[in-house]
Amino acid sequence: MRALPLCFLAFGVVFDISTPPRFTAAPLFAAAPLIAAPFYSLLGTALICTGSLAAVVSLHFKTHTTTDVEAVTELLTVATVAVLALVINRVVRRSDAQLASARSIAEATQRAVLPLPDARIGGLDIAARYEAAQADAFIGGDLYAVQDTPQGVRLIVGDVRGKGMGAVAAVAVVIGAFREAAEQESTLEAVAQRLERALAREGTRRDGLDAFEGFTTAVLAEIPRGQDVVRVINRGHPEPLVLRGDGRMCVLSPTEPALPLGMGELGSWPDRADETEFAPDSTLLLYTDGLSEARDANGEFYDPAARLGGRIFAGPEGPHTLLATLAEEVREHTGGGATDDMALLAVRRPTAEEGPATAGGGDSVTPRD
Repeated sequence: MRALPLCFLAFGVVFDISTPPRFTAAPLFAAAPLIAAPFYSLLGTALICTGSLAAVVSLHFKTHTTTDVEAVTELLTVATVAVLALVINRVVRRSDAQLASARSIAEATQRAVLPLPDARIGGLDIAARYEAAQADAFIGGDLYAVQDTPQGVRLIVGDVRGKGMGAVAAVAVVIGAFREAAEQESTLEAVAQRLERALAREGTRRDGLDAFEGFTTAVLAEIPRGQDVVRVINRGHPEPLVLRGDGRMCVLSPTEPALPLGMGELGSWPDRADETEFAPDSTLLLYTDGLSEARDANGEFYDPAARLGGRIFAGPEGPHTLLATLAEEVREHTGGGATDDMALLAVRRPTAEEGPATAGGGDSVTPRD
């Protein structure tokens, strides 16, 4: 496209010279500035405009037809188009600058609300990834957070109902409440209740439908120090997975289904964390429904448990490789047409040979494999 204006000018000159005077290349001379406008700088567009005008004048001067009505009409047409091309160039450049500014703001918002966790936290290998379904969007209603606490490493992955800035504001509330509660509360159950109260307070400040229906599905996890276990509370969220070092897959199904956070007024019962084995070289995968509900052209869902079973993502880079693989497979599965954002969080317990970890033993109850 950037070469097309120059090609039009060159072809137009050759065509006009090679044909009788009644044939004209004026449409090509008019099209060249318009094509250059969105792709060239202001100076480049101005040069193409000047070239078009010079070609029209020179060719008519060569044939001694500069005073003919047709020649004057062609010159006025190309001049008008040239002015429009310069205006279009300025509008496009201003829009590009505004888009770049909005993109910078979105990136800053994402770094503030959803910062990438460190690669090693509490002796565990960590990787996180956010994939926006909408082009040039950086953050929506999906969330993740990792916090190293005196009780161990605590994690959350969730999905706020809704889209837009309202969802982003709710994400900020959930993550802020989680980080505070994770540090202060002695149990994972107490952390969940703190989040429930925080969302209830947020709901009272919303108007209309959000005040009545706002909720967040979430998985809270705790990897305590000195024990080869992971504790999980699932509040209406897709089930996490544990990938064993030998390729076996464990689906962490909740013992008792629970309502999402923010829906406590519909029913109340104590949160109970399920505990499962989390041995060295195992990887915990938490994700939002942008992964498990990604559909192909036939409407078939992407099933992470079925896709990952028997596969091994070993070593400190295992979590990063796992998330990159999932993102790529979802793009292939959907044909690049994902309709929902996707937040992914992978946590791997290193082996003793790889470095210090928080392993230690302890009894556990293992959900279905």
